[in-house]
Amino acid sequence: MSTSGAMLGKAWHYWCKAIGQKAFQDDLRADRVAIIRTVWVVLHIVTCVFIIAHNGYKMNLWSI
Repeated sequence: MSTSGAMLGKAWHYWCKAIGQKAFQDDLRADRVAIIRTVWVVLHIVTCVFIIAHNGYKMNLWSI
């Protein structure tokens, strides 16, 4: 494995730890659950950004 691949694997490992406990002992199934959890986290972040942008627009903090 290349250096960047090893770093990506390590980052994926830490990210999976951050989003919750391992769902399955099987790595493939556990990775699928981690991907679903990642999509869920990203969805929440995007939603918050849109809420903040909308409120900023309504409060005339910036014009879009």
